[in-house]
This record gives sequence, structure tokens and C-alpha cells, in this order.
Amino acid sequence: MMNPLLPKIFQLEETTINNIQEAFQNGNLTSKELVCMYMERISLYDRQGPGLNTILELNPDSIHIAEALDEERKQKGARSPLHGIPVLIKDNIDTNDKMHTSAGSLALKNAYAARDAFIVKKLREAGAVILGKTNMTEWANFMTENMTNGYSSRGGQVLNPYGPGTFDVSGSSSGSGAAIAANLATVAVGTETSGSILCPSYANNIVGIKPTVGLLSRAGIIPISNSQDTAGPMARTVTDAAILLGILAGADEEDPATLKSIEKAKNDYTAYLDKGGLKGARIGFAKKRYLKMLSNSQQQIMKNAISIMEQRGATIIELNETSPLEHEEGDFAVLLYEFKSGINDYLKRLHPAVGVRTLKDIIQFNKDNAKECLKFGQTLLLESEQTSGTLTEPEYIKSRLNQIVKAQKLGIDKVIEEHQLDAVLYPGEFGYEIGAKAGYPSITVPAGFDDAGAPYGIILTGRAFSEPTLIRLGYAFEQASLFRKPPVLE
Repeated sequence: MMNPLLPKIFQLEETTINNIQEAFQNGNLTSKELVCMYMERISLYDRQGPGLNTILELNPDSIHIAEALDEERKQKGARSPLHGIPVLIKDNIDTNDKMHTSAGSLALKNAYAARDAFIVKKLREAGAVILGKTNMTEWANFMTENMTNGYSSRGGQVLNPYGPGTFDVSGSSSGSGAAIAANLATVAVGTETSGSILCPSYANNIVGIKPTVGLLSRAGIIPISNSQDTAGPMARTVTDAAILLGILAGADEEDPATLKSIEKAKNDYTAYLDKGGLKGARIGFAKKRYLKMLSNSQQQIMKNAISIMEQRGATIIELNETSPLEHEEGDFAVLLYEFKSGINDYLKRLHPAVGVRTLKDIIQFNKDNAKECLKFGQTLLLESEQTSGTLTEPEYIKSRLNQIVKAQKLGIDKVIEEHQLDAVLYPGEFGYEIGAKAGYPSITVPAGFDDAGAPYGIILTGRAFSEPTLIRLGYAFEQASLFRKPPVLE
């Protein structure tokens, strides 16, 4: 039963940033009330009921921050569209507050960040309320092979709200995806190296944007790969994702990758929301390659999505392949080598009291606490530790340059140029790897449910800094289909 002290006239479920701002403006809602409503919903569904287990920590100051922002709105007006909006942050993103940053690992259970990640600083400057930290697949799913998506030694198992204990929640931004799907906050920030925003977004029936590497700063984010890592928005609508992306984007001198975005980043991606955005669009799809990998119901979802696009004026171009990488076995070399270099750099900055300063220390901590920490093992950590950490190995250099050539120049760039495409279309679980290796942007949008009732989505990928085009196409598809449906929670 809802708290009688909270507003009855505001519909929390499936609300959007614009709905909330209108309610703020009309005096029908305050940020403090909104934070309390989400907290109550978290208490009902995250620890009770289905026990989704999406939230690792709530920010003990969130109500106070909301009160201050309410007062500021009265005195000065709103700072941005995110003024007073509750946002969830993945647990591998630094927040300089009373919450920990642990990447889901018990080895970092007592770790407090000395300062905000650059993107968290931008959120606070925009007036967002950092509501809490989300559970995630431990070490962003770069700990061991065959780890269950959504599991961490610190937080336990995240569940998919559309089928708790039945459907895959996907990883590693699993807590962020499930929480937003279940309406436990307005929007969330996830991170991706290869699929960790896109996959939990489609699996939980929400919108996810994996930006171009360099559009958002990675400073203050526990790393896997300097070549592929990025943060990105996760939301229930393309509009909300676009709003959040505009707040997060921007150059940061501490992350050299962002310096190439200075003339390309936009402060407002909502300018590209166009219901008619599919008209005249050229979208490539390797139909023969990908449809055979899908179940019958997933094939029908993809065919229906293509039909919707064509009805709205898009031309679907048949592709043989998107990249030569499609015919190669997965190459983890770049991640294995870059992880040791990146994680050692991150850990050395932590307070000595945390007790782990290197990847070797994490491995030893896990061995010493094997019952709690090694449910699935730590094969990837061990493999990464065997590298030099200097990125000088020929295998690493070969793999890194191979990605640049085959994913970028001979892959997405070549296909888009040859066929004059606006974007390339992929089925949900197959579309993330090539874009990730290229460092190029993708958006996933809900596309329906399979025969078992599990959500399914499409992915659209483009060239570097083509986020405006992807948002235009994704929004037009979303508005033409409206496949997003909230889960039924008991």
C-alpha cells in the first residue's frame, strides 16, 4: 500500500523526465516526494516481492539533496531537464559520497571514491539526484568464463523483472537495466565494453545507448579496456536516453579519448527526435547471416521490425556481412592485456585502507575468501595477470590494430560508405560486438516479446559520432511501434 503522505495524483510507473518536469512546474510534485516514491517502490520490489536485487546501496543523502534542489527551483528555476530527477549509477562508477564503488566485488566492499567520476560531476551540476548504486555482473563480467549474468559476490543475483529466475537479465549493467525496467528510478547510467549496456537493455525491454568511445569521459570508472570502455544512458524511452546523453557528453582532459569529441559532442540530443526520421533512411541488414541464428519467434520479431521501418519510409539494404570480424572467433586479447594495465592504474589511486592495490592483490583476496568470492572462479583475472601490464606484447598490438582495420576501416566504415547507409541493423544479442571493437555507437530499442514472453530488441549501429542519426532512427521506430510494456510485479 502506498504511503498516504505521498502524492496520489502523480503516476510513477512509466513516467518520463518531461512528465516529471511538468509536474514539478505545476506544483503537483516535488523532487523530495519523487525520491520517496522511488524508495518505497524499491522497498516493495527489490528486497520484497520478486526480490529483483537491482540496488546495492541507496544514497543516504538523496532526500536532503532533493529538498535542496526543490528550494533552488523555487528561488532560481531549474538547472537542466535533469533538475530533481533521481538517477541510478552502476557500481563501477565513482561517486564521492557515502556510497561505495566496488564493481560488485567483495575485494572493494570498503572502497570509497576520493572524488566523483567526471560524468557523475556533470550529473550533479545538472541538478540530478544520485539515488543509489546498482548491482552488476562482478568486474563488469570480466572475472571468469561462464559467470551468470547479473551475479556479484557483493550483491548477489539480479533478476529480470519480466521473468524473475526464468529470463536472463543479461550483463553487466544488469542492475541498471532491471531497475529502470521495473520503474525503480527515472533513468540510469550503465557502462559497456562489449554488450554491457545494449544487452541488458534489450533483455529488460528498455532503451540503451552505447556512445562512441570518447563521447563520454571514462575518468573515475573502473576499467576493463581503454580501447572499448564507455558509459551510457539507460532509460524507458529514447527521449529520456537522449536527454541523459546530452548531460553526460563532453570533453575531459583526464580522458584523452574525449578530446576528439570537442566539435562533435552535442549538449542537446533531443533536437534529433523526429517521428518521421525513418523516411528516406537506408538501413543495412545481413539477413541471411543473422536470421538463421534466431528462434522462430525472434525471427518474426525482426521481420516485423523491418516491416515497420519500411512502412515508415526506410529502405532495408541486404548485406552479406558487416565486418571481416564476423568470420573470426572471438578475440579477447585486447581485453586481457588492457585490463591489467587499467585496473592497476585505478587501484593504485584508492586509499591504502582498502587493502588491494593491484590485480594480483584482488586474485589473492578472492583465493583467501574463496567460498564467498569464487563461486564461478576467476579465470579471466588469472589470464590477465599473466600479461606484462605494459601493452608491449606482439599479440596485443596485432589484435588492437586488427580491430581498428577490420571493425572500423574494412567493417562498419566500408559497409556504410559502399551502400550509402544511415545505420546497420542487428538482432539484439548479435549486434554489439563489432560496434564495440570499432568503438562506434549503437542504440537498442524494444521490438517485442518472444513466445516465452521474454523481451527482445533491435540494435542500430553507425559510424563514429553518429549518435544524432541513431537517435533519430531509434525514436522514429519507437514511436511507430510502442513495444515498451512495463513488467507485472507482484
